[in-house]
Amino acid sequence: MLKHSVIVAALSAAVAAPQVHAADKKEQKELAEIRAEIRQMKDAYEARLQALEQRLQQAQSDAAAAKAQLAAPAVASAAAPATTPPADAVAAAPYVETPAVPSAVGGANAPSNLFNPNISMILGGTLQNLKQDPTQYRLQGFAPSGGEVGPGKRGFSLGESELTMAANIDPQFAGQLTFSLSGDNEVSVEEAFVQTRAMENGLNIKAGRFLSSIGYLNSQHAHTWDFVDAPLAYQAFLGGQYKPDGVQAKWLAPIDQFLEIGVEAGSGSGFPGNDRDKNGAGAVSVFAHIGDDIGDAASYRAGVSYLHTGAEQRAYEDQGLTNSFSGKTNMWIADAIYKWAPNGNPTNTNFKLQGEYFRRKETGTLDYAVDTAEAANGSYRSTQSGWYLQSVYQFMPTWRAGLRYDRLSSGSQRIGLIDSGVLGWASLPVLEAYDPSRTSFMIDYSPSEFSRLRLQLARDKSRPGVTDNQIFLQYIMSLGTHAAHSF
Repeated sequence: MLKHSVIVAALSAAVAAPQVHAADKKEQKELAEIRAEIRQMKDAYEARLQALEQRLQQAQSDAAAAKAQLAAPAVASAAAPATTPPADAVAAAPYVETPAVPSAVGGANAPSNLFNPNISMILGGTLQNLKQDPTQYRLQGFAPSGGEVGPGKRGFSLGESELTMAANIDPQFAGQLTFSLSGDNEVSVEEAFVQTRAMENGLNIKAGRFLSSIGYLNSQHAHTWDFVDAPLAYQAFLGGQYKPDGVQAKWLAPIDQFLEIGVEAGSGSGFPGNDRDKNGAGAVSVFAHIGDDIGDAASYRAGVSYLHTGAEQRAYEDQGLTNSFSGKTNMWIADAIYKWAPNGNPTNTNFKLQGEYFRRKETGTLDYAVDTAEAANGSYRSTQSGWYLQSVYQFMPTWRAGLRYDRLSSGSQRIGLIDSGVLGWASLPVLEAYDPSRTSFMIDYSPSEFSRLRLQLARDKSRPGVTDNQIFLQYIMSLGTHAAHSF
């Protein structure tokens, strides 16, 4: 019996052996496949982890390069109080600094001055309807200036377009070049300057050609103005705008309030000076501006400026004859602006009140009928003044309305040729005493921060017995990146 059981067990094992062997082979195959999948997943994970580590290293290198480039930003040219200023200028996106690109020679952290500037274009044009002949325009009592005086020509005009290129040069310097393109196919350099970026203690230096920081409106490009044209005071005393070729130094005080003090030295070739072919500084100006918040809804800025320059045979036309002034000019400017917006947010509604006062004293000689047989000269002294006051109210997110009043006073003029009896006022009619004035109203529509359409009506009384009713239609369009405008 026992023998029989052993035989049965042996036969059973013999039958089951192939089945167990087949199961083992199947299990081993499955295990091998699982191990292969795990190995593939591990290899893929390690490859991905390595790629992520390389990206992290590259990002750290790029961040270090950008930090080196942006470590010491320049002091803002016109800092504003905490209240956000109203959207009073047509501007595209604010100027964005471009970080340095790693140098192949110096490594990832080396600075680069690869030319990758911010480029912007301002396109403008007007349609003008003028009651009086613009070729006869004059500011009575004031010698015509060397810049933009008068309302311009009748009909359609391309106006002034601007092309600006701005970029960082290296961690210490930035640069900007602005071309002005007139409707008469003339190209001029509006601004071309380099500016420091890494100076300490609130100091900033600019060199080249730039819009002077005297007054308030002078430092702003024309497309940011609230009216089509410059105030009469700017036309009479600065020839539109004062743009020296020279150097400017500004100091921004490290206090909670805005306090800025600056000085400029230039060639003096711009009106009220002229090109005198001399060494050194032909014009010097100093200025100081203060500002602060008034509660949560308002802010202000006020300032005073002084300009000293000179002229040598600064010519102007009068009755077909050329006269000229040679001597010194001293000018004071006081400016102030107040801005209000509900809760400091100017998006929907805001208001601003702005004004400037000019006072100019000139001393020298007046040459009459230069290069003619009637030529004569004598002493000349004058103290003249002018001012404007304007308000602009944004009553809807895209609509604004504004009112401006200008007035000039020819003041006291002591002209030697007239005082001595050599000439009468009939020989110098442009200089005969008068107080020009003008009232302007505007309404504009800005569908976006890049475009503006404006209608302006003006009643101009710049010479005796003549009233010029003026109508302006203007468009201003902004393309590309453009620097943020000052307060």
